Amino acid sequence: MTAAGHRPPEADERAGAPAPGARPRTGTRRRRRAVLGTAALAAAVAAAVVPASEARRGGTGAHEASGTAHAASARPAGARAAAPAQDFRPGAPEPEKCADGKSPDASLRADGGSGKTVRAIKKRGKLVVGVDQNSYLWGFRDPTDGSIQGFDIDLVKAIARDILGDDGPDKITYKTIPTNKRFEAIEHRDVDMVVRAVTITCERKRDVAFSTAYFEAGQQLLAPEDSEVKGFDSSMNGRRICYASGSMAETMMTSDRFRALGAKPVVVPNQLDCLVRLQLGEADAVVTDNALAAGQAAQDPSVELVGTPQTVEPYGVAMHPDADDLVRRVNKVLEDYRKDGWRESYKEWLADNMDTKDGKEPAPPKARYSD
Repeated sequence: MTAAGHRPPEADERAGAPAPGARPRTGTRRRRRAVLGTAALAAAVAAAVVPASEARRGGTGAHEASGTAHAASARPAGARAAAPAQDFRPGAPEPEKCADGKSPDASLRADGGSGKTVRAIKKRGKLVVGVDQNSYLWGFRDPTDGSIQGFDIDLVKAIARDILGDDGPDKITYKTIPTNKRFEAIEHRDVDMVVRAVTITCERKRDVAFSTAYFEAGQQLLAPEDSEVKGFDSSMNGRRICYASGSMAETMMTSDRFRALGAKPVVVPNQLDCLVRLQLGEADAVVTDNALAAGQAAQDPSVELVGTPQTVEPYGVAMHPDADDLVRRVNKVLEDYRKDGWRESYKEWLADNMDTKDGKEPAPPKARYSD
């Protein structure tokens, strides 16, 4: 069963919680994923990915591209950590600064009140959220029951509990949207918000309102173990580099500095489509957020992170620019979420696959306010 194979990419989906309002215990979800990583994963080969090295050898596991990769349910044995990095930019990357001198993740001050947007959600009795169903660990389908799970989904449920008092299946409608349709869905008010590993930037803030940051990532390379691409350097020259349309990877790779590396672009609608291209031997490496790449490396042990992160990118909840009250309400949820729920969710989904480099326990980004 493919990650996107259950329903059309933009179909409305309802949350599949075990019991209305009940947050599954961490131990229960870990056991479920562990089972999938053994007997169920072996029995349902369709839920596993084809290693890129097998596809390049023309093995029987290679097949025609379907537009999405399969959502694995546990990190395969032998999956490797990130390789030693080569720097394209000297020193650590610098966070973006907007024209007013503020960080792009500076948002409206938190407020637990209910303005017109929040009242409309309460009256409807349902939160409509744009999410991903293809990014393992962040927003993906559990092949056992079809529910959408992940780090981003935990945050969606926290927001629903705050506004509607519950995160059950009758309280959240998930709309799965591709990378290049995220902001269009907000503009057309098809969703109340998008929680889909969306990077906050100064340019995007002209059209979309963002919450304060709930995670921080950076653009990095994902490549097969035997790839000749070793980093953001001359090894990229003439190589097929995949990234998603409308993504920060596209913005970076089409800039003069990175275009000068001589890579051949392979542009796809959804970021996870790049993993399929790697598996089929149609791309040599992928540029994406290292947080999302960690999930792909967990799916396929023949690929790994290479090079060093080239950007500092805060993730935020994206909303309509006219929804100030909703932005403030989400920021209030995030203030509380950072104290407890964030770490619980990090340990559940990301701790086994994210390399913190310095060995320190990760922490959520601090909130920055613009007013």
